[in-house]
Amino acid sequence: MEDVPENAPEHCPGTQSEQAGKSASCQGCPNQKLCASGATKAPDPAIAEIGVKLSTVKHKILVLSGKGGVGKSTFSAHLAHALASDGTKEVALLDVDICGPSIPRIMGLEGEQVHQSGSGWSPVYVDDNLAVMSIGFLLSSPDDAVIWRGPKKNGMIKQFLRDVDWGELDYLIVDTPPGTSDEHLSVIQYLSSTHVDGAVVITTPQEVSLQDVRKEIRFCQKVKLPIIGVVENMSGFVCPKCKVTDGYAYTVTQTDFRLSHLLYIQIHLITIPIRLMFKQVKIMTVFIKVESRLKFRCSHKY
Repeated sequence: MEDVPENAPEHCPGTQSEQAGKSASCQGCPNQKLCASGATKAPDPAIAEIGVKLSTVKHKILVLSGKGGVGKSTFSAHLAHALASDGTKEVALLDVDICGPSIPRIMGLEGEQVHQSGSGWSPVYVDDNLAVMSIGFLLSSPDDAVIWRGPKKNGMIKQFLRDVDWGELDYLIVDTPPGTSDEHLSVIQYLSSTHVDGAVVITTPQEVSLQDVRKEIRFCQKVKLPIIGVVENMSGFVCPKCKVTDGYAYTVTQTDFRLSHLLYIQIHLITIPIRLMFKQVKIMTVFIKVESRLKFRCSHKY
């Protein structure tokens, strides 16, 4: 739970509960007096601070999925690069996958470090108009494990949103871990005082992925986060030599999400154009290129 202090005893009701500081499980807790006073139910002052900090960011887009390994970080990186290809746009990519940060490697930034300045943490720049922030820049080695409970992860996300010197941005892309848990709730809570354009939900064609993605969509609906669209990644392979298209498996993805009136996009394992339509943003063509060494029905080997 997001509102359970790190030093709380087992079965803590949470600082926002009506039983905070009053239940039997609160006995002996160092936070009992504070919780019983009701002070913990006050809004986090960081929410307003983040609202001010991000008031110079025009568009904020979350990349979500209920399933891991479907290509959220890869899609986030390509989306950020595509938006930054317009040299007049300022773009930033924030990696809030605290336990599995992959953005530094995908963006070719392994070994880079974050520097502190008078205005906050300085993000790492891929290009003059493309900034990146990830906990991966704070680790001494890419093999280091981040073994944190929820409150500490939430605190790091708060710092990323409040203390990073983002400057004036046209787009802030937030790459999230799989699921509907602490990190997602924290991002939604801390961005509640600022406008979020919506979420792009990533899936693959397999039913086992679709099951979790449907849960992610329900999560978005419950927290009133607009869904920009659903991207079906790795939906097939187009041979660059004979142009034979081979799908992994036909699923009900298109029917499932189009009947829900969601923008639906497919990405094949080759260079194809896809379109994302954002509120108040012109239709944009993003080119995705992913190399594959797989062998399909066509006669060519990779």
